Amino acid sequence: MGISSAKVAKIFREMADFLSLKGENPFRVRAYEKAADALEHLPGDLKDLYEQGKLEGIPGLGKGMLEKIGTILNTGKLPAHEELRREFPEGVIELLSIPDIGPKTVKLVYEKAGVKNIEELEAFVRSHKLRDLPGMGAKTEENILRGITLYRMSRNRILLGKALPLVERVIAEIRDKTSSWIERISPAGSLRRGRETVGDIDILVSSSNSHPVMDAFTNLSLVKDVIAKGETKSSILTEEGLQMDLRVVPPGSFGAALQYFTGSKSHNIALRERAIKRGLKINEYGVFTQSGKKIGGKTEEDVYRSLDLPFIPPELREDRGEIEAGERGNLPLLLREEDIKGDLHIHTTASDGANSIEELIEKAKERGYEYIAITDHSASLKVARGLSNEDLLAQIERIRKINSHLRNFKVLASSEVDIRKDGTLDYPDEILRKLDLVVAALHTGFKQDKRTITMRVIKALQNPFVRILAHPTGRLLGEREAYSIDLDKVLDVAKERG
Repeated sequence: MGISSAKVAKIFREMADFLSLKGENPFRVRAYEKAADALEHLPGDLKDLYEQGKLEGIPGLGKGMLEKIGTILNTGKLPAHEELRREFPEGVIELLSIPDIGPKTVKLVYEKAGVKNIEELEAFVRSHKLRDLPGMGAKTEENILRGITLYRMSRNRILLGKALPLVERVIAEIRDKTSSWIERISPAGSLRRGRETVGDIDILVSSSNSHPVMDAFTNLSLVKDVIAKGETKSSILTEEGLQMDLRVVPPGSFGAALQYFTGSKSHNIALRERAIKRGLKINEYGVFTQSGKKIGGKTEEDVYRSLDLPFIPPELREDRGEIEAGERGNLPLLLREEDIKGDLHIHTTASDGANSIEELIEKAKERGYEYIAITDHSASLKVARGLSNEDLLAQIERIRKINSHLRNFKVLASSEVDIRKDGTLDYPDEILRKLDLVVAALHTGFKQDKRTITMRVIKALQNPFVRILAHPTGRLLGEREAYSIDLDKVLDVAKERG
Protein backbone atom coordinates (compact mmCIF):
# COMPACT_ATOMS: atom_id res chain seq x y z
CA MET A 1 0.00 0.00 0.00
CA GLY A 2 1.43 3.40 -0.97
CA ILE A 3 1.41 6.58 1.07
CA SER A 4 -2.01 8.21 0.82
CA SER A 5 -2.80 11.91 0.60
CA ALA A 6 -4.62 11.50 3.93
CA LYS A 7 -1.41 10.36 5.64
CA VAL A 8 0.58 13.31 4.28
CA ALA A 9 -2.25 15.66 5.28
CA LYS A 10 -2.09 14.24 8.80
CA ILE A 11 1.66 14.90 8.98
CA PHE A 12 1.16 18.49 7.80
CA ARG A 13 -1.71 18.99 10.25
CA GLU A 14 0.51 17.78 13.10
CA MET A 15 3.29 20.07 11.91
CA ALA A 16 0.89 23.01 12.23
CA ASP A 17 -0.01 21.89 15.75
CA PHE A 18 3.62 21.45 16.81
CA LEU A 19 4.56 24.88 15.45
CA SER A 20 1.57 26.46 17.23
CA LEU A 21 2.79 24.99 20.52
CA LYS A 22 6.25 26.42 19.90
CA GLY A 23 4.78 29.85 19.21
CA GLU A 24 6.09 29.94 15.64
CA ASN A 25 5.01 32.47 13.02
CA PRO A 26 1.22 32.11 12.45
CA PHE A 27 1.74 32.35 8.68
CA ARG A 28 4.01 29.30 8.79
CA VAL A 29 1.39 27.44 10.81
CA ARG A 30 -1.32 28.44 8.35
CA ALA A 31 0.82 27.28 5.41
CA TYR A 32 0.84 23.74 6.78
CA GLU A 33 -2.90 23.90 7.50
CA LYS A 34 -3.64 25.02 3.94
CA ALA A 35 -1.47 22.24 2.53
CA ALA A 36 -3.32 19.70 4.69
CA ASP A 37 -6.68 21.08 3.51
CA ALA A 38 -5.60 20.75 -0.13
CA LEU A 39 -4.44 17.16 0.32
CA GLU A 40 -7.52 16.00 2.21
CA HIS A 41 -9.73 16.74 -0.78
CA LEU A 42 -7.35 15.44 -3.41
CA PRO A 43 -8.76 12.84 -5.84
CA GLY A 44 -6.56 10.08 -7.22
CA ASP A 45 -3.29 8.43 -6.19
CA LEU A 46 -0.92 10.92 -4.54
CA LYS A 47 2.29 9.41 -5.92
CA ASP A 48 0.95 9.39 -9.48
CA LEU A 49 -0.22 12.99 -9.19
CA TYR A 50 3.14 14.05 -7.75
CA GLU A 51 5.22 12.28 -10.40
CA GLN A 52 3.03 13.64 -13.21
CA GLY A 53 3.40 17.20 -11.89
CA LYS A 54 -0.33 17.54 -11.33
CA LEU A 55 0.08 18.91 -7.80
CA GLU A 56 1.76 22.05 -9.10
CA GLY A 57 -0.53 25.05 -9.09
CA ILE A 58 -2.92 23.67 -6.48
CA PRO A 59 -3.60 26.42 -3.89
CA GLY A 60 -1.75 25.62 -0.67
CA LEU A 61 0.85 23.40 -2.36
CA GLY A 62 3.74 25.68 -3.18
CA LYS A 63 7.30 24.68 -4.05
CA GLY A 64 8.32 24.12 -0.42
CA MET A 65 5.33 21.93 0.36
CA LEU A 66 5.82 19.93 -2.84
CA GLU A 67 9.41 19.19 -1.79
CA LYS A 68 8.14 17.97 1.58
CA ILE A 69 5.54 15.78 -0.12
CA GLY A 70 8.31 14.27 -2.24
CA THR A 71 10.36 13.53 0.88
CA ILE A 72 7.42 11.78 2.55
CA LEU A 73 6.62 9.76 -0.58
CA ASN A 74 10.24 8.63 -0.87
CA THR A 75 11.00 7.94 2.79
CA GLY A 76 7.63 7.70 4.53
CA LYS A 77 8.70 10.47 6.91
CA LEU A 78 9.36 14.19 7.23
CA PRO A 79 12.52 14.87 9.29
CA ALA A 80 11.16 18.07 10.86
CA HIS A 81 7.99 16.22 11.88
CA GLU A 82 9.98 13.38 13.46
CA GLU A 83 12.08 15.88 15.40
CA LEU A 84 9.02 17.69 16.77
CA ARG A 85 7.34 14.40 17.68
CA ARG A 86 10.28 13.66 19.95
CA GLU A 87 9.89 17.08 21.56
CA PHE A 88 6.20 16.75 22.47
CA PRO A 89 4.32 13.68 23.82
CA GLU A 90 1.54 12.45 21.53
CA GLY A 91 -1.20 13.32 24.03
CA VAL A 92 -0.17 16.98 24.13
CA ILE A 93 -1.16 17.42 20.49
CA GLU A 94 -4.60 15.98 21.21
CA LEU A 95 -5.11 18.75 23.79
CA LEU A 96 -5.18 21.26 20.93
CA SER A 97 -8.36 19.59 19.66
CA ILE A 98 -10.28 20.60 22.78
CA PRO A 99 -12.58 23.58 22.14
CA ASP A 100 -11.77 26.74 24.13
CA ILE A 101 -8.13 25.79 24.78
CA GLY A 102 -5.44 27.29 22.58
CA PRO A 103 -1.73 26.63 22.04
CA LYS A 104 -0.64 29.03 24.81
CA THR A 105 -2.74 27.27 27.44
CA VAL A 106 -1.64 23.81 26.27
CA LYS A 107 2.01 24.88 26.37
CA LEU A 108 1.52 26.40 29.84
CA VAL A 109 -0.04 23.32 31.46
CA TYR A 110 2.50 21.03 29.79
CA GLU A 111 5.61 23.00 30.71
CA LYS A 112 4.53 24.19 34.18
CA ALA A 113 2.44 21.23 35.36
CA GLY A 114 3.57 18.31 33.21
CA VAL A 115 0.07 17.70 31.80
CA LYS A 116 0.50 15.31 28.86
CA ASN A 117 -3.01 14.15 27.92
CA ILE A 118 -6.72 14.83 28.30
CA GLU A 119 -7.19 12.62 31.37
CA GLU A 120 -4.35 14.42 33.18
CA LEU A 121 -5.73 17.81 32.13
CA GLU A 122 -9.20 16.99 33.44
CA ALA A 123 -7.82 15.81 36.79
CA PHE A 124 -5.57 18.89 37.01
CA VAL A 125 -8.48 21.25 36.35
CA ARG A 126 -10.89 19.49 38.72
CA SER A 127 -8.31 19.71 41.50
CA HIS A 128 -8.33 23.52 41.00
CA LYS A 129 -4.53 23.48 40.58
CA LEU A 130 -4.99 25.30 37.26
CA ARG A 131 -5.66 28.46 39.26
CA ASP A 132 -2.06 28.41 40.48
CA LEU A 133 -0.85 29.14 36.94
CA PRO A 134 -0.61 32.74 35.67
CA GLY A 135 -3.78 34.06 34.03
CA MET A 136 -5.84 30.98 34.88
CA GLY A 137 -9.01 31.16 37.00
CA ALA A 138 -12.43 29.67 37.68
CA LYS A 139 -13.78 30.79 34.31
CA THR A 140 -10.93 29.06 32.48
CA GLU A 141 -11.63 25.89 34.48
CA GLU A 142 -15.26 26.00 33.43
CA ASN A 143 -14.39 26.56 29.77
CA ILE A 144 -11.84 23.73 29.67
CA LEU A 145 -14.17 21.20 31.33
CA ARG A 146 -16.96 22.14 28.93
CA GLY A 147 -14.53 21.81 26.03
CA ILE A 148 -13.42 18.35 27.17
CA THR A 149 -17.05 17.20 27.30
CA LEU A 150 -17.73 18.56 23.81
CA TYR A 151 -14.55 16.98 22.44
CA ARG A 152 -15.39 13.57 23.84
CA MET A 153 -18.84 13.75 22.29
CA SER A 154 -17.48 14.55 18.83
CA ARG A 155 -13.94 13.13 18.56
CA ASN A 156 -15.02 9.94 16.80
CA ARG A 157 -17.16 11.80 14.28
CA ILE A 158 -16.24 13.82 11.19
CA LEU A 159 -18.11 16.55 9.38
CA LEU A 160 -20.38 15.58 6.50
CA GLY A 161 -18.40 17.94 4.26
CA LYS A 162 -15.25 15.89 4.90
CA ALA A 163 -16.97 12.50 4.79
CA LEU A 164 -18.64 13.04 1.40
CA PRO A 165 -15.50 13.66 -0.69
CA LEU A 166 -13.79 10.83 1.17
CA VAL A 167 -16.48 8.27 0.32
CA GLU A 168 -16.67 9.55 -3.27
CA ARG A 169 -12.93 8.93 -3.60
CA VAL A 170 -13.27 5.44 -2.12
CA ILE A 171 -16.15 4.52 -4.43
CA ALA A 172 -14.24 5.81 -7.46
CA GLU A 173 -11.19 3.73 -6.50
CA ILE A 174 -13.28 0.58 -5.98
CA ARG A 175 -15.07 1.10 -9.31
CA ASP A 176 -11.77 1.60 -11.08
CA LYS A 177 -10.45 -1.73 -9.80
CA THR A 178 -13.62 -3.85 -10.02
CA SER A 179 -15.90 -2.27 -12.63
CA SER A 180 -16.67 -5.62 -14.28
CA TRP A 181 -17.89 -7.08 -10.99
CA ILE A 182 -20.03 -4.23 -9.65
CA GLU A 183 -23.63 -3.58 -10.68
CA ARG A 184 -24.39 -0.85 -8.15
CA ILE A 185 -22.49 0.86 -5.36
CA SER A 186 -23.74 3.48 -2.91
CA PRO A 187 -22.98 4.99 0.47
CA ALA A 188 -25.52 4.20 3.18
CA GLY A 189 -25.98 5.07 6.85
CA SER A 190 -26.04 8.55 8.35
CA LEU A 191 -23.84 9.92 5.56
CA ARG A 192 -26.50 9.11 2.96
CA ARG A 193 -29.13 10.71 5.19
CA GLY A 194 -27.07 13.90 5.18
CA ARG A 195 -26.48 14.06 8.92
CA GLU A 196 -24.22 16.90 10.04
CA THR A 197 -21.55 14.58 11.40
CA VAL A 198 -20.69 10.97 10.62
CA GLY A 199 -19.38 8.36 13.06
CA ASP A 200 -18.43 5.77 10.46
CA ILE A 201 -19.02 5.19 6.75
CA ASP A 202 -21.19 2.43 5.30
CA ILE A 203 -20.88 1.39 1.65
CA LEU A 204 -23.17 -1.07 -0.11
CA VAL A 205 -22.28 -2.99 -3.27
CA SER A 206 -24.43 -5.12 -5.56
CA SER A 207 -22.31 -7.93 -7.02
CA SER A 208 -22.49 -11.63 -7.80
CA ASN A 209 -18.79 -12.05 -6.92
CA SER A 210 -17.67 -10.45 -3.68
CA HIS A 211 -14.02 -11.56 -3.66
CA PRO A 212 -12.52 -8.95 -6.05
CA VAL A 213 -14.64 -6.25 -4.39
CA MET A 214 -13.39 -7.12 -0.91
CA ASP A 215 -9.81 -7.32 -2.18
CA ALA A 216 -10.10 -3.84 -3.67
CA PHE A 217 -11.71 -2.42 -0.52
CA THR A 218 -9.15 -3.80 1.92
CA ASN A 219 -6.28 -2.59 -0.29
CA LEU A 220 -7.46 1.00 -0.71
CA SER A 221 -4.70 3.62 -0.59
CA LEU A 222 -6.14 5.16 2.59
CA VAL A 223 -6.25 1.92 4.63
CA LYS A 224 -4.36 2.02 7.91
CA ASP A 225 -5.67 -1.30 9.29
CA VAL A 226 -7.98 -4.05 8.10
CA ILE A 227 -10.37 -4.75 10.99
CA ALA A 228 -12.14 -7.67 9.34
CA LYS A 229 -12.43 -9.23 5.89
CA GLY A 230 -15.23 -11.58 4.88
CA GLU A 231 -17.30 -12.64 1.88
CA THR A 232 -20.22 -10.30 2.57
CA LYS A 233 -18.75 -7.68 4.92
CA SER A 234 -15.34 -6.12 5.47
CA SER A 235 -14.21 -3.28 7.74
CA ILE A 236 -11.18 -1.01 7.54
CA LEU A 237 -9.69 1.83 9.55
CA THR A 238 -8.46 4.85 7.60
CA GLU A 239 -5.40 6.99 8.31
CA GLU A 240 -7.73 9.49 10.03
CA GLY A 241 -9.05 6.80 12.39
CA LEU A 242 -12.41 6.53 10.62
CA GLN A 243 -14.04 3.12 10.29
CA MET A 244 -15.51 2.09 6.95
CA ASP A 245 -17.74 -0.93 6.46
CA LEU A 246 -18.48 -2.43 3.04
CA ARG A 247 -21.23 -4.97 2.44
CA VAL A 248 -21.83 -6.97 -0.73
CA VAL A 249 -25.41 -8.08 -1.42
CA PRO A 250 -27.12 -9.93 -4.30
CA PRO A 251 -28.54 -7.66 -7.04
CA GLY A 252 -32.11 -8.71 -6.21
CA SER A 253 -31.79 -7.43 -2.64
CA PHE A 254 -29.80 -4.25 -3.23
CA GLY A 255 -32.76 -1.89 -2.77
CA ALA A 256 -33.91 -3.53 0.45
CA ALA A 257 -30.37 -3.58 1.84
CA LEU A 258 -29.78 0.05 0.85
CA GLN A 259 -33.01 1.10 2.57
CA TYR A 260 -32.23 -0.96 5.67
CA PHE A 261 -28.61 0.14 6.12
CA THR A 262 -29.41 3.78 5.33
CA GLY A 263 -31.81 3.90 8.28
CA SER A 264 -32.50 5.66 10.48
CA LYS A 265 -33.27 3.08 13.13
CA SER A 266 -36.48 4.89 14.11
CA HIS A 267 -37.58 5.14 10.46
CA ASN A 268 -36.95 1.42 9.94
CA ILE A 269 -38.94 0.53 13.06
CA ALA A 270 -41.87 2.58 11.75
CA LEU A 271 -41.66 0.79 8.37
CA ARG A 272 -41.53 -2.59 10.08
CA GLU A 273 -44.65 -1.77 12.10
CA ARG A 274 -46.39 -0.65 8.91
CA ALA A 275 -45.40 -3.92 7.22
CA ILE A 276 -46.75 -6.01 10.11
CA LYS A 277 -50.11 -4.23 9.92
CA ARG A 278 -50.28 -5.27 6.27
CA GLY A 279 -49.35 -8.85 6.98
CA LEU A 280 -45.87 -8.38 5.53
CA LYS A 281 -42.30 -8.84 6.67
CA ILE A 282 -39.49 -6.40 5.81
CA ASN A 283 -35.75 -6.80 6.30
CA GLU A 284 -32.46 -6.17 4.48
CA TYR A 285 -33.29 -8.91 1.97
CA GLY A 286 -36.65 -7.58 0.80
CA VAL A 287 -40.38 -7.34 1.53
CA PHE A 288 -42.15 -10.68 1.94
CA THR A 289 -45.71 -11.98 2.30
CA GLN A 290 -46.71 -14.33 5.12
CA SER A 291 -46.09 -17.27 2.79
CA GLY A 292 -42.53 -16.07 2.14
CA LYS A 293 -43.09 -14.69 -1.35
CA LYS A 294 -40.79 -11.77 -2.10
CA ILE A 295 -42.73 -8.76 -3.41
CA GLY A 296 -40.05 -6.05 -3.30
CA GLY A 297 -36.35 -5.51 -2.78
CA LYS A 298 -34.44 -4.87 -6.00
CA THR A 299 -34.84 -1.11 -5.65
CA GLU A 300 -35.80 1.20 -2.79
CA GLU A 301 -38.82 2.28 -4.82
CA ASP A 302 -39.95 -1.38 -4.75
CA VAL A 303 -39.65 -1.48 -0.97
CA TYR A 304 -41.71 1.66 -0.37
CA ARG A 305 -44.25 0.75 -3.06
CA SER A 306 -44.80 -2.61 -1.34
CA LEU A 307 -45.79 -0.66 1.78
CA ASP A 308 -48.14 1.67 -0.16
CA LEU A 309 -45.74 4.59 0.10
CA PRO A 310 -43.92 6.80 -2.39
CA PHE A 311 -40.13 6.81 -2.38
CA ILE A 312 -38.99 8.75 0.69
CA PRO A 313 -35.67 10.61 0.20
CA PRO A 314 -32.91 9.47 2.59
CA GLU A 315 -32.57 12.95 4.11
CA LEU A 316 -36.12 12.70 5.48
CA ARG A 317 -35.86 9.24 7.05
CA GLU A 318 -35.84 10.15 10.74
CA ASP A 319 -39.43 9.17 11.72
CA ARG A 320 -40.44 12.79 12.09
CA GLY A 321 -43.65 12.65 10.09
CA GLU A 322 -42.20 11.65 6.71
CA ILE A 323 -44.23 8.42 6.54
CA GLU A 324 -47.48 10.25 7.27
CA ALA A 325 -46.56 12.92 4.72
CA GLY A 326 -45.90 10.17 2.18
CA GLU A 327 -49.34 8.69 2.86
CA ARG A 328 -50.92 12.08 2.20
CA GLY A 329 -48.83 12.64 -0.91
CA ASN A 330 -47.23 15.84 0.33
CA LEU A 331 -43.59 15.00 0.96
CA PRO A 332 -41.52 18.20 0.82
CA LEU A 333 -39.35 18.86 -2.21
CA LEU A 334 -35.67 18.81 -1.27
CA LEU A 335 -33.28 21.50 -2.38
CA ARG A 336 -31.12 20.36 -5.30
CA GLU A 337 -27.70 21.66 -6.25
CA GLU A 338 -29.11 23.08 -9.49
CA ASP A 339 -31.62 25.12 -7.44
CA ILE A 340 -28.80 27.21 -5.96
CA LYS A 341 -28.44 30.39 -8.01
CA GLY A 342 -25.78 32.19 -6.01
CA ASP A 343 -23.78 32.53 -2.80
CA LEU A 344 -24.43 35.39 -0.40
CA HIS A 345 -21.57 34.79 2.04
CA ILE A 346 -18.06 34.73 0.56
CA HIS A 347 -14.74 36.01 1.92
CA THR A 348 -11.77 36.99 -0.23
CA THR A 349 -8.05 37.34 0.40
CA ALA A 350 -8.84 40.89 1.53
CA SER A 351 -9.84 39.38 4.90
CA ASP A 352 -9.59 35.69 5.81
CA GLY A 353 -10.58 34.11 2.48
CA ALA A 354 -8.38 32.05 0.18
CA ASN A 355 -9.32 33.47 -3.25
CA SER A 356 -9.52 36.75 -5.13
CA ILE A 357 -12.79 38.22 -6.38
CA GLU A 358 -11.88 37.22 -9.94
CA GLU A 359 -11.20 33.61 -8.94
CA LEU A 360 -14.51 33.46 -7.08
CA ILE A 361 -16.40 34.81 -10.09
CA GLU A 362 -14.83 32.17 -12.32
CA LYS A 363 -15.72 29.35 -9.92
CA ALA A 364 -19.25 30.65 -9.41
CA LYS A 365 -19.83 30.72 -13.17
CA GLU A 366 -18.56 27.14 -13.43
CA ARG A 367 -21.27 26.18 -10.94
CA GLY A 368 -23.94 27.94 -12.93
CA TYR A 369 -24.47 30.72 -10.40
CA GLU A 370 -25.97 34.02 -11.42
CA TYR A 371 -24.56 36.14 -8.58
CA ILE A 372 -22.26 36.19 -5.55
CA ALA A 373 -21.89 38.56 -2.61
CA ILE A 374 -18.44 39.55 -1.37
CA THR A 375 -18.81 39.63 2.42
CA ASP A 376 -15.36 40.21 3.89
CA HIS A 377 -15.13 40.83 7.63
CA SER A 378 -15.52 44.30 9.11
CA ALA A 379 -12.87 46.42 10.80
CA SER A 380 -13.07 45.28 14.44
CA LEU A 381 -12.41 41.61 13.64
CA LYS A 382 -8.63 42.02 13.59
CA VAL A 383 -7.98 38.27 13.81
CA ALA A 384 -9.65 37.89 10.39
CA ARG A 385 -7.99 41.00 8.91
CA GLY A 386 -11.27 42.90 8.82
CA LEU A 387 -11.52 45.76 6.33
CA SER A 388 -11.17 49.35 7.51
CA ASN A 389 -13.72 51.93 6.38
CA GLU A 390 -11.35 53.05 3.63
CA ASP A 391 -10.60 49.49 2.50
CA LEU A 392 -14.29 48.65 2.26
CA LEU A 393 -15.06 51.79 0.24
CA ALA A 394 -12.21 50.91 -2.13
CA GLN A 395 -13.55 47.36 -2.47
CA ILE A 396 -17.04 48.67 -3.24
CA GLU A 397 -15.61 50.81 -6.02
CA ARG A 398 -13.60 47.88 -7.36
CA ILE A 399 -16.68 45.66 -7.44
CA ARG A 400 -18.60 48.34 -9.34
CA LYS A 401 -15.85 48.36 -12.00
CA ILE A 402 -15.81 44.56 -12.20
CA ASN A 403 -19.58 44.50 -12.70
CA SER A 404 -19.31 46.94 -15.59
CA HIS A 405 -17.45 44.25 -17.55
CA LEU A 406 -19.71 41.32 -16.63
CA ARG A 407 -22.63 39.95 -18.61
CA ASN A 408 -25.39 37.81 -17.11
CA PHE A 409 -23.61 37.78 -13.77
CA LYS A 410 -23.67 40.10 -10.75
CA VAL A 411 -21.23 40.68 -7.90
CA LEU A 412 -22.89 42.24 -4.86
CA ALA A 413 -20.80 44.60 -2.76
CA SER A 414 -21.43 43.39 0.76
CA SER A 415 -19.83 42.88 4.16
CA GLU A 416 -20.13 40.56 7.14
CA VAL A 417 -20.53 43.37 9.64
CA ASP A 418 -19.68 42.63 13.26
CA ILE A 419 -22.41 43.17 15.85
CA ARG A 420 -20.71 44.92 18.76
CA LYS A 421 -21.40 44.05 22.38
CA ASP A 422 -23.94 46.88 22.61
CA GLY A 423 -25.79 45.76 19.46
CA THR A 424 -24.48 48.53 17.21
CA LEU A 425 -22.79 47.70 13.92
CA ASP A 426 -19.11 47.96 13.06
CA TYR A 427 -19.59 50.43 10.20
CA PRO A 428 -21.54 53.72 10.26
CA ASP A 429 -24.79 53.99 8.30
CA GLU A 430 -23.19 56.26 5.70
CA ILE A 431 -21.00 53.32 4.66
CA LEU A 432 -23.69 50.63 5.07
CA ARG A 433 -26.00 52.46 2.66
CA LYS A 434 -23.36 52.16 -0.07
CA LEU A 435 -23.46 48.35 0.12
CA ASP A 436 -25.77 46.19 -2.00
CA LEU A 437 -26.25 43.82 0.93
CA VAL A 438 -25.46 43.97 4.64
CA VAL A 439 -24.86 40.73 6.55
CA ALA A 440 -24.73 41.12 10.35
CA ALA A 441 -23.01 38.61 12.63
CA LEU A 442 -21.85 38.02 16.19
CA HIS A 443 -18.17 37.20 16.65
CA THR A 444 -17.60 38.10 20.31
CA GLY A 445 -19.40 37.96 23.63
CA PHE A 446 -20.66 34.40 23.10
CA LYS A 447 -20.80 33.79 26.86
CA GLN A 448 -23.22 36.63 27.55
CA ASP A 449 -26.59 35.61 28.98
CA LYS A 450 -29.53 34.72 26.74
CA ARG A 451 -31.37 38.02 27.14
CA THR A 452 -28.26 40.12 26.41
CA ILE A 453 -27.34 38.19 23.26
CA THR A 454 -30.94 38.20 22.03
CA MET A 455 -31.25 41.97 22.48
CA ARG A 456 -27.88 42.54 20.75
CA VAL A 457 -29.06 40.64 17.70
CA ILE A 458 -32.49 42.28 17.68
CA LYS A 459 -30.93 45.74 17.85
CA ALA A 460 -28.71 44.87 14.89
CA LEU A 461 -31.65 43.54 12.87
CA GLN A 462 -33.52 46.77 13.46
CA ASN A 463 -30.86 48.65 11.52
CA PRO A 464 -32.60 49.53 8.22
CA PHE A 465 -29.65 48.36 6.10
CA VAL A 466 -29.30 44.83 7.54
CA ARG A 467 -30.83 42.09 5.37
CA ILE A 468 -29.18 38.87 6.62
CA LEU A 469 -28.14 37.47 10.02
CA ALA A 470 -25.16 35.13 9.58
CA HIS A 471 -24.59 31.99 11.70
CA PRO A 472 -27.47 32.84 14.07
CA THR A 473 -26.47 30.36 16.80
CA GLY A 474 -22.68 30.64 16.60
CA ARG A 475 -22.31 26.87 16.68
CA LEU A 476 -19.21 25.21 15.22
CA LEU A 477 -19.79 21.48 14.91
CA GLY A 478 -17.46 19.59 17.21
CA GLU A 479 -15.70 22.79 18.26
CA ARG A 480 -18.12 25.24 19.84
CA GLU A 481 -21.58 24.94 21.30
CA ALA A 482 -24.31 27.36 20.28
CA TYR A 483 -24.57 30.51 22.35
CA SER A 484 -27.74 31.11 24.30
CA ILE A 485 -30.26 33.02 22.18
CA ASP A 486 -34.05 33.28 21.90
CA LEU A 487 -34.43 32.51 18.21
CA ASP A 488 -38.22 32.81 18.32
CA LYS A 489 -37.92 36.48 19.28
CA VAL A 490 -35.19 37.01 16.68
CA LEU A 491 -37.34 35.41 13.97
CA ASP A 492 -40.32 37.57 14.96
CA VAL A 493 -38.21 40.69 14.43
CA ALA A 494 -36.85 39.35 11.14
CA LYS A 495 -40.40 38.70 9.97
CA GLU A 496 -41.45 42.24 10.90
CA ARG A 497 -38.49 43.60 8.94
CA GLY A 498 -39.55 41.56 5.91
